[in-house]
Amino acid sequence: MNKKTIYDIPVNGKKVYVRVDYNVPHDEQGNILDDRRIRSTLPTINYLLEHGAAVILASHMGRPKGQVKPDLSLKPVAARLSELLGREVKFAPSCVGEETRQMKKALKPGEVLLLENLRFEKGEEKNDEDFARELAEGCDVAVNDAFGSSHRSHASIVGVGNILPMVSGLLMKKEIDFLGGVIDHPVRPFAAIIGGAKISDKIHVIANLMEKADVILIGGGMANTFVAAEGYDMGKSLQDRDRFDLANELRERAKKLGSHIMLPVDFMAGDSFSEKAKTRVLTAEEFGDPWMALDIGPRTIELYVETLKKMKTVVWNGPMGVFEMKPFAKGTYAIANAVANLDATTVIGGGESAAVVDQMGIGDKFSHVSTGGGASLEMLEGMILPGVAILADKEEAR
Repeated sequence: MNKKTIYDIPVNGKKVYVRVDYNVPHDEQGNILDDRRIRSTLPTINYLLEHGAAVILASHMGRPKGQVKPDLSLKPVAARLSELLGREVKFAPSCVGEETRQMKKALKPGEVLLLENLRFEKGEEKNDEDFARELAEGCDVAVNDAFGSSHRSHASIVGVGNILPMVSGLLMKKEIDFLGGVIDHPVRPFAAIIGGAKISDKIHVIANLMEKADVILIGGGMANTFVAAEGYDMGKSLQDRDRFDLANELRERAKKLGSHIMLPVDFMAGDSFSEKAKTRVLTAEEFGDPWMALDIGPRTIELYVETLKKMKTVVWNGPMGVFEMKPFAKGTYAIANAVANLDATTVIGGGESAAVVDQMGIGDKFSHVSTGGGASLEMLEGMILPGVAILADKEEAR
């Protein structure tokens, strides 16, 4: 990564603004249901504190659209972060304003201040320059550790980065190294596993990865579109009927590039979109009303698992089926376990795949589990994220 990180700047005695992504799931009482995004920023915060910085944290939560919504307050996050750090985290009742200004001013080295939800202010999503100036006020340097928000040109990232020198935090560095570096310079053979409902959502991911991966394993609803495009009647299965030509074109292009797009050879089908549906294992030739493909089938699981055993790099984005329903979860869980047990570099590209491995309690068995959803997807598409572009470049060695 040719961007400066917190390792490249002096922070002793400085007030350091750190954009984090604490958009964590919580219940109606404000109890945090999954603190992975909070825990993932601890290395950055601890490094800054150990090196004599005063740390000012900024994050959003949810979509309050410029209005103060008490159920989206970051106050419970401050409490959880205090527990994780083993020290008090002060909480500013607003992200800007006189009281916050004074709290920033009074902050001493070794202390942490978390600002209230950035999106309570309209200026955040509009990338308002005056709002960005208020956020940056009283800070000496800025750090972006909010990978999950870095695909958006918002004031707290891009705006602040235009005012203060901005460097990468340690989570951000890890995300860029894995989602960028691993894909651009993989140890081969390299497989990409792409799932999810619609081909239209992942077309750019597939197009980018076919230039790099030796094999692409397709699952989820989008597999139905690829199979139906070959002329099969997929019954009531979800399919992008207006994307059949595109599906065939992607397979042809992959072949020319020396990448193989692998499709399911059988499916776990249901007679309705329901946990209580009657189920049957069907091949593409056997579909018809009322059957719909809701997961990859047992032969496909075997085929994909055997293929993965030969790989040295694997990137996975998107489930193999409707894993929220028990009868159609087997494919996703089988692939998760197979990837977890490989002797390879394994990267989970955020979103639902990350939720699955967390749910299974096997997140620590992968080389990297991304904290981003949309940001991970855009990195896999080969795009340069605004929150990465704004980071200061390392000086070229002469």
